[in-house]
Amino acid sequence: MSERSALRSRLEALVREVAKFGAVGGAGVVVNFAVFNLVRHLTEVPVVRASIIATVVATGTNYLGYRYFTYRDRDKQGRTKELTLFLLFSAIGLVIENGLLYVATYGFHWDSPIQSNIFKFLGIGVATLFRFWSYRTWVFRALPAREAVETAESFLADPAQRPRSASRK
Repeated sequence: MSERSALRSRLEALVREVAKFGAVGGAGVVVNFAVFNLVRHLTEVPVVRASIIATVVATGTNYLGYRYFTYRDRDKQGRTKELTLFLLFSAIGLVIENGLLYVATYGFHWDSPIQSNIFKFLGIGVATLFRFWSYRTWVFRALPAREAVETAESFLADPAQRPRSASRK
């Protein structure tokens, strides 16, 4: 495979990953806004608390989408560690997302329903950039390339295939 076709292949894989991440994230945004506005309008829960509730609900639905759709081909070993890291990075994303809403609501007193939705949307956007990077880097780790694994297995199985320098050691 030429260097150019390898780069193209990696770029296509990244585009597919971003599209799948976006599809799951888009569904999560719908869940997030639906829960936020329902809680905000049907209860007396303050704005930022309503947003935190909505973010937690959306995080749960997003985990299922990321694990079983976006990153279904990724390493499935260590689900406890995966879920722990997912929740850790999701909590950081929650602080980013709702921190912006908090500053707008309590710092600038921009707390009308439309202002709250705008700042929630902006917070989701900033937090999404962080989440994409952290989930793909730390949570849903890529499996080793199949060719590399097969080469390593054959290398270990057949000493005749080892390079001369490796067999002298």
